[in-house]
Amino acid sequence: MTYYLISFDRGAMDHIPEEDFPQVGKESHAVCREAKDAGVLVFAGGVHYDTDEPLLAADPAVVGTDGVITDGPYPESKELIGGVTIVDVPTREEALRWAAKIAVACRCAQDVRRFMDDPERV
Repeated sequence: MTYYLISFDRGAMDHIPEEDFPQVGKESHAVCREAKDAGVLVFAGGVHYDTDEPLLAADPAVVGTDGVITDGPYPESKELIGGVTIVDVPTREEALRWAAKIAVACRCAQDVRRFMDDPERV
């Protein structure tokens, strides 16, 4: 099968009223359980950003090829990932079906990308 990354940008859920987040969480977890039960879920999770403590390890960092660590995302980055789901499915169409379920549950659009085939993938 083939791995697909389903993701959304940080801030994509900012339009959701605070009081709706428990329901959004319930619905998104239900989709993840459904994908797990279907045997296609590899990983799912939201990316943690601690806006009160900007230099915590949970914040973005770049580790250069020389090993130097720079706090923050790549300077060229315009968006930060807010959440990811990785599914292992046979077709792009099936990946899009899962992305649609996630989009409805999370109430935000999802980006779908195929991972490169790699026979040595761990």
